[in-house]
Amino acid sequence: MQQMQHQLMGYDRAITMFSPDGRLLQVEYAKKTVRQGSTTIGIVCKDGVLLIADKRIVDKLIIPESVEKLFQIDDHISSAASGILSDARVLVERAQVKAQQHRVTYNSPIDTIAVVKDICALKQVCTQSGGLRPFGVSLLVAGVDTDGPKLFETDPTGIYFQFKATVIGEGEPEVEELLSKEYNENMNLQDGLRLGIKAILSVVGKELSAERIEAAQITTKERKYQPLSKDKIEVVLKEIKKTLK
Repeated sequence: MQQMQHQLMGYDRAITMFSPDGRLLQVEYAKKTVRQGSTTIGIVCKDGVLLIADKRIVDKLIIPESVEKLFQIDDHISSAASGILSDARVLVERAQVKAQQHRVTYNSPIDTIAVVKDICALKQVCTQSGGLRPFGVSLLVAGVDTDGPKLFETDPTGIYFQFKATVIGEGEPEVEELLSKEYNENMNLQDGLRLGIKAILSVVGKELSAERIEAAQITTKERKYQPLSKDKIEVVLKEIKKTLK
């Protein structure tokens, strides 16, 4: 009811206008956009970090490979998005340039947190500048630095947090509960993949196919972005479906 009153009074028409109870309604709408996006999960494992996403292919005529939910930022950093993917591409391309500039300038790979801070700085500007709208996307940024694997979540406000495991998009409460129960810091990447696919399966249902899942890992040993094959994903998905029968 209070939200409706604020809308009628016009507090949701400008990004720079606070409502009387201290809310930026346009930012809240952007967060709702993210929650309507498909499920995207990040998991830190003892031997690397993993990103898994549901591509939510709703039209059988769409070529699954043309739907991109995971992005490579640098050799050792990747990102996954939920929300408006065109917004995600703008942020990812900015991050890619930032990583390249750092390599050229310092002859060393950029830290994951530096990429996250740069992305969030732009997101934050879009919450306080007239004529702009917030980015309608959340990004998971995963990387392996010299001191180990890292996973960060950024939201439309420009805030970020570091996680051991996290989820953005559809079914967030259910997946968070599953991750809280079953995540273990000592699990390896294979265990993490099983947990991530199981979590997406709990949201999508038994019609989930390997074609809908995109996954990539970065190992602590090689520190290289490695997309996972559909065959590997399908094997794990079939194993999980058998255990749920």
